[in-house]
Amino acid sequence: MGENVYTAATEEVLPPTTVTNRYAGFWMRFWAYLFDLLVVGSINRLIVYPLFRFFDLSVDQTSMFAPITITTTVVFYAYFVLMTKYFQQTLGKMVFGLKVIDINHQSLTWSTVLFREVVGKFISKTILFIGFLFVAFSEKKKGLHDQIADTIVVHE
Repeated sequence: MGENVYTAATEEVLPPTTVTNRYAGFWMRFWAYLFDLLVVGSINRLIVYPLFRFFDLSVDQTSMFAPITITTTVVFYAYFVLMTKYFQQTLGKMVFGLKVIDINHQSLTWSTVLFREVVGKFISKTILFIGFLFVAFSEKKKGLHDQIADTIVVHE
């Protein structure tokens, strides 16, 4: 009595504490982010700007509340939020073999993704991009946005 019974099904599943992750470092994440900026810029240049010109809307970015500025900002955040929520990675992370996971190995929730991609990254950028430098110096390579959302970026 009191002995643990193991079946083939339970032996195959590793508890989260024994799963080893290879954390993605600063430079891998930097190159993936640059790739993503290229993708978002391409979407804006190939779709958003031509649509604005087609509907005879101004593409001058004279203020941060100009319609083109708001639209390109929405495209930027929508790309990161939707790709991270549905695929756990953006195209840049796919190219470099990286993936965003919850620290408890749970599915990413909408609140987790929104806090990571919108709130966390906004804060990281606002303080002179220092939040991104956390990746280079933290133990688990977590940026400020990862710490806010309890996520990590790992190699697939």
